[in-house]
Amino acid sequence: MSNPTVDTNYEEPNAELIEKVRLGSQKAQYQLYEKYVRAMYHVCVRIVGKGHEAEEVLQDSFVRAFMRIEEYRGDAAFGAWLKRIVINTSINFLQKKKIDLVSLDEMLVEPAFEDDCENDFAEINIHTGISEKNIKHNSEVSRVKEAINKLSDGYRIVLSLYLFEGYDHQEIGEILGISSSTSKSQYSRAKKRLRTML
Repeated sequence: MSNPTVDTNYEEPNAELIEKVRLGSQKAQYQLYEKYVRAMYHVCVRIVGKGHEAEEVLQDSFVRAFMRIEEYRGDAAFGAWLKRIVINTSINFLQKKKIDLVSLDEMLVEPAFEDDCENDFAEINIHTGISEKNIKHNSEVSRVKEAINKLSDGYRIVLSLYLFEGYDHQEIGEILGISSSTSKSQYSRAKKRLRTML
């Protein structure tokens, strides 16, 4: 994600719990886990998909976070640091499964979709009547989430990283080991596929 200016005055609200985790407190680990497990599970589901694999990645992510707790510097929110670990663990899991992202050489370039990435979620919902501003409060949310979960892994990963996690195509390319052009194409194709599903 783009690096925002670091707030040198940031005070982590969970600093006391984090310090206890550093000192080996299992109770503090459990409290941090309980505080973040739901949000991090949703991140896993958006990238890995539903089911036992998302739960496996989630548990693995928390284990990694607790093992690397000394690396957390406290200059940004603990949740953001943890989320990055969850995203990386999710992507590593999929790469081990050899999830294929369509290479640029293998796809037909669709210029009409190539440059419209800025239209984001509103574009996906053009035929459903769901506005971008109201998507979170609309009864159609579960239908949209279900459709996203039915996308192929490559499409779902790029769409999730771009729309929900806030990465740009350059960053997605670096994370997944693909070009930014391939990321844009995957994103465009994912949007097109979602339109047909909705």
